[in-house]
Amino acid sequence: MTFTTKIAVLLRDDLPTWQRLNVTAFVISGIAGTGPGLLGEAYEDADGTRYLPMLGQPVMIFEGDAALLRQAHARAVSRASDQALACAIFTDELFGTGNDEDNRAAVRAVPRDALSLAGLAVHGPRNAVDKILKGARLHG
Repeated sequence: MTFTTKIAVLLRDDLPTWQRLNVTAFVISGIAGTGPGLLGEAYEDADGTRYLPMLGQPVMIFEGDAALLRQAHARAVSRASDQALACAIFTDELFGTGNDEDNRAAVRAVPRDALSLAGLAVHGPRNAVDKILKGARLHG
């Protein structure tokens, strides 16, 4: 199946594994929570046990250095106003907070161009997402 949109995560390449996983979970929750029609139907096993729905399309995971992450963020922000593009971010400060209110306050305290980005997620038209992530490599 070919999708007209793309969901992608870009992680800073110097993060330890536990931080990469944490960032991915948080930024994808932002995409899943706001994108209409992104979640599929609930799952059910052969015994009738129900499970929560998940995203209905693949999520591509990329990595790059801090400079690439800043470029991707700038591209995403500039395209968000003129296209159906969504962006979620995770900053280094969020590793030291413990709840949503403190997370939002930590991001709000820093100007956009000074954010210390650990990762971001984007969802939008495939070509727009590809342009935002130009230069990133698949996480491996």
